[in-house]
Amino acid sequence: MTEIDAPSVTRAGARWWGFWLYGAVSLFHVAVLSLGWGAVEYPSKLALMPALALAVVWALRGTRWSAAPTLLILAIGFSWLGDGAATFFPFIDETLIPMLACFGIAHLLYIVLFVRAVAAGPVAKWSLIYVAWWIGMLILLWPHLGGLAIAVALYGLVLGGTAAASTRGSVTTAVGGVFFLASDTILSFRLFWPDPTLFAGGWVMLTYTLGQGLLAFGIVTLLRRPH
Repeated sequence: MTEIDAPSVTRAGARWWGFWLYGAVSLFHVAVLSLGWGAVEYPSKLALMPALALAVVWALRGTRWSAAPTLLILAIGFSWLGDGAATFFPFIDETLIPMLACFGIAHLLYIVLFVRAVAAGPVAKWSLIYVAWWIGMLILLWPHLGGLAIAVALYGLVLGGTAAASTRGSVTTAVGGVFFLASDTILSFRLFWPDPTLFAGGWVMLTYTLGQGLLAFGIVTLLRRPH
């Protein structure tokens, strides 16, 4: 029995090697930030989402490719465009605008996934805390947002929507939603708070990579479940 089952166990384990690779790339990038290796900071950042996309595609081998995996890859792709907004949109003077737009689309794609394709249950009641998060963020940041106030408020609704919608998937996706929201929260303070040095950039990327990785891993697991 052991000899018969071993190959299937090996194949199952090999299915997830891409996520281990993504984890290694993520740790390297966070280490680069912590050590101040500026020369490789941006290239390592741009390697994150391609590594995650590879992990998703590899883990879904052998399954029927449908709209859901496509939406996931698109969400990761738009996140990549947001990560590299300065490179991909050099014709726009204010990099923040295309960055917010790309991540906004990525979040909307995640919401669509959790509302339709990978929903395993209702939105958790405890996710109402995200309403309090949104109100609290607006109270704290509104005086510092200037002309971006309305855009940031709408973007915050999308961020909270992703975190809330992720509770419809699994514990893994719900935790991923928390980390993704934590990353955007820290980034918001770095961008708009009068003293951004209080919020370390390393924490932004640590929570970001955890959030994206857990969301993708959780969604892939749900897509591979028997129907």
